[in-house]
Amino acid sequence: MTSAVAATPPPSLEARIHGLLPALSPAQARIATEVLRDPAAVASSTIGQLAARCGTSLPSVTRFCLALGLAGYAELRLALAAESGRSSLSWERGTGAEVGPDDSLDDVLRTLLRADTRALEDTVASLDVDALGRAVEAISNARRIDMYAVSGSASVAEDLRLRLHRIGRGANTWSDVHNALTSAALLGVGDVAVGISHSGETVEVLEPLERAGRQGATTVAITNYPRSPLARTADIVLVTSARDVTFRTGGLSGRHAQMIVLDALYLGVAQRDYPLAEQAFDATSEAISTHRRRP
Repeated sequence: MTSAVAATPPPSLEARIHGLLPALSPAQARIATEVLRDPAAVASSTIGQLAARCGTSLPSVTRFCLALGLAGYAELRLALAAESGRSSLSWERGTGAEVGPDDSLDDVLRTLLRADTRALEDTVASLDVDALGRAVEAISNARRIDMYAVSGSASVAEDLRLRLHRIGRGANTWSDVHNALTSAALLGVGDVAVGISHSGETVEVLEPLERAGRQGATTVAITNYPRSPLARTADIVLVTSARDVTFRTGGLSGRHAQMIVLDALYLGVAQRDYPLAEQAFDATSEAISTHRRRP
């Protein structure tokens, strides 16, 4: 008997717009801001009305729709109407992206829960599974694996390094740009370099990934913005989908989204050589078993 598996919902239009915002022209960014501010109103507006409200032209609205992967404004209105119809709240209120100065701690917790849950759902829905498979294959076959990340992303990279280590796959994490560049200079064909940056604009991550690519290594980018400099320089791009909450830029919702992608990478690598991974995991678990104090 075949078990039914719940289908992953498609990525929200809101998530796609936020992912594209940094790469949009000023005119298109004004359109995006208006769509995010009041999607229901845009869904009931003509293309001319929207262009007038945003102080832009009809072709700019059309180009904005095409950037989202839509055929045109009619398709944008349909998508907005469908998403607005699923909730009586606006996107801003519905996703709970803002924390006000007078919010209770209970409200703050619920806001964080909504933001983190939405980040995970949108990341899974929008992730390119083919690209994920190519990254798994590259890491599985790699002679060396280098990971470049700083700040909050560095802790996520270190978590993946330790997970890979537990199954016998050695990897290096570099958060200092000098060390990252010197390591990247020694990579070559058959090696893999992974750059992790929420913004995709962190120079300390971008520079070593570019250097690794010039050396012939396969480069993988994990970023929230598909048109960012980091995404443009990588051979394989894995896109997360998280929004920042007030006072929480680069916060845990972004890291949680990164972690689900890296967890999928780790499990994919473990699956490809399951007997050896299982043997290594059992051996490492046994090695630390005496360091658990039981009642």
